[in-house]
Amino acid sequence: MNRRPTVLAALTLTTVTALCLSACGNDDTTDNAKDTGKIAGADTDEKTSASPEASASAADRPKIELPSDLTYTFDWPKTGNAEKDAVLADSEQSVKAVDQAIVKQDALDKAYRYYYEGEAAAGTQKFVQNYVDHDASITGAYRFYSPELALGKEGTASLSYCEDQGKAYVKYLKTKTVKKTAVTAKSYVIYHTSLKRNSKGVWVVEKMVSQSGSSKCQP
Repeated sequence: MNRRPTVLAALTLTTVTALCLSACGNDDTTDNAKDTGKIAGADTDEKTSASPEASASAADRPKIELPSDLTYTFDWPKTGNAEKDAVLADSEQSVKAVDQAIVKQDALDKAYRYYYEGEAAAGTQKFVQNYVDHDASITGAYRFYSPELALGKEGTASLSYCEDQGKAYVKYLKTKTVKKTAVTAKSYVIYHTSLKRNSKGVWVVEKMVSQSGSSKCQP
């Protein structure tokens, strides 16, 4: 898990997990350290046979509440394919769930553990813990765009997308200061994720790799 590497450069965070997604067709990735440990309490159920109709209801899903100083734009319109749209919807929630854990300063927050399993869950725990260790949170505006989605066999999928983090910043809690950084090519990040549909019908992230400064994401 290595989300927002430009924003987090000041924290010198450890990057984890690597993945080659043939469906995304990207061989130019810079974050390739692996972490195969399992997060405490993470669901590692290997079942992928649940149908889209078995998707968890809204009542089953953890509530995600984010402060007003965080805003999100997801420029990935519906595809018209129910299964693909479910992948996009759950991926949006997975992004926000990680940010909630950062805001709450809780590296074991149940919301992200609902949407991440295996390597991605272990990496997310370390990712959030680094914020906690540095008494840091996040603020600003995030935009996600240019999704490329492919469905695989037996309830699997690959999704790549871009993030514009030019207006997103680290906020230090003790000093109540915001570290604003200049917008550069590295402010644009591409992500490649590997997902599966679990026994609850939720599309969970199993692996993730990112690359800052990707030419595919430049404005």
